[in-house]
Amino acid sequence: MKSVNAWNKYDKEEMENLEKLCKDYRDFLDNGKTERECVKEIVKQAKHAGYADIKDIIKSGSKVKSGDKIYAVWMDKTVALFNIGKRSMEKGMNILGAHIDSPRMDVKQNPLYEKDGFAYLDTHYYGGIKKYQWVTLPLAIHGVVAKTNGELLHINIGEDKHDPVFCVTDLLIHLAGTQMEKKANKVIEGEELDILFGSRPVKGEEKEAVKAGVLALLKKKYGMKEEDFISAELEIVPAGKARECGIDKSMIMAYGQDDRVCAYTSMAAMFEADTPEKTTCCLLTDKEEIGSVGATGMQSHFFENMVAEILNAMGDYNEIKLRRCLASSRMLSSDVSAGYDPTFASAFDKKNAAIFGEGMVFNKFTGSRGKSGSNDANAEYLGAIRKVLDDADVCYQTAELGKVDIGGGGTIAYILSLYGMEVVDCGVAVLNMHAPWEITSKADIYETKKGYVAFLLGA
Repeated sequence: MKSVNAWNKYDKEEMENLEKLCKDYRDFLDNGKTERECVKEIVKQAKHAGYADIKDIIKSGSKVKSGDKIYAVWMDKTVALFNIGKRSMEKGMNILGAHIDSPRMDVKQNPLYEKDGFAYLDTHYYGGIKKYQWVTLPLAIHGVVAKTNGELLHINIGEDKHDPVFCVTDLLIHLAGTQMEKKANKVIEGEELDILFGSRPVKGEEKEAVKAGVLALLKKKYGMKEEDFISAELEIVPAGKARECGIDKSMIMAYGQDDRVCAYTSMAAMFEADTPEKTTCCLLTDKEEIGSVGATGMQSHFFENMVAEILNAMGDYNEIKLRRCLASSRMLSSDVSAGYDPTFASAFDKKNAAIFGEGMVFNKFTGSRGKSGSNDANAEYLGAIRKVLDDADVCYQTAELGKVDIGGGGTIAYILSLYGMEVVDCGVAVLNMHAPWEITSKADIYETKKGYVAFLLGA
């Protein structure tokens, strides 16, 4: 087999298309640093593309038919897009499924405290992270605060140039002899990932004067009191915009590319694959980084319920048709893969690794070691997908997540496969995966979008 670097095949027109896609993608990343923000941006773009809210369709009693475009949102954290095709849904759908949550730190429910003249917010990290990577960075706070009167406050502090930023402090190197002898997973403990939040005391206060000053500011600016932290969802993320990376601007460096790079390319492919034969679906979920749990994770019944609602609105619902639709569907579990990093070559089997610039990446299986926790795709399905991509002149490659006994990981693939549908993992290679700043190749982003379009129209 001969590997192909996608950059070598682009003409002027394709380069322009590539740069436009990647510019729009960077804007998407800047506007969507949390699940709620992603859903808001996705709905905005879906409406612009002619998609209608399934709630409005159900309320009006309108009948769904071929050519209709529908979106469904659940708890403002999960969204699904459907483009109704010409064939009966009983024959199945072509589905792209990604997740829009990313590793971060969450503010605890009783977080605010003062210690020796500093005010801090206590946090609990979310997903798999190297804790030491999150210190001494400029951080922002995004999220919502739900007040008891029903008001929902939207918080975004640290992104505007006039905003303050926040930080987790670290011990200066001059005093860090003992710290530097610790194992990497102990250099910074989870309970030390507290956000430096303020240091100015309120005049006249003798006890916790800095905390009092912070609370006064929160009340003045947001009408928020300390008890409101109990019903808040506040996420700590790196402050700053997505940037082009490399002197040749061939890469993108940004927070949250796992898995928003696949979420964005999946959404873009849905909009481009405008008139499909089979019904197409783009499913963007929450909670993948912690096991796809909860009401907004892939293990919930949200997706199944929405398919049932659509069949019902078509006047074609019964239980057996729903089951046949799901079992006959095909899916690309749109998730990122570990990009080969020459600096850490010993962690990879290079001939089975994802190489930057060589296109979208297929992981026949994920899991760890002996394929534990894996969805192992069928050979027949991979053969069919190869044909679709070859016909569309898409650059693609296959990979595993590092050497066999090094580690591993999982996606939402196995959950959808429980319906009996064909599923394989497929997405973009990433360097620095799960770090505050991750890196992707523009060429891989472009080829992945092309591959997703080909799948939706031809699988």
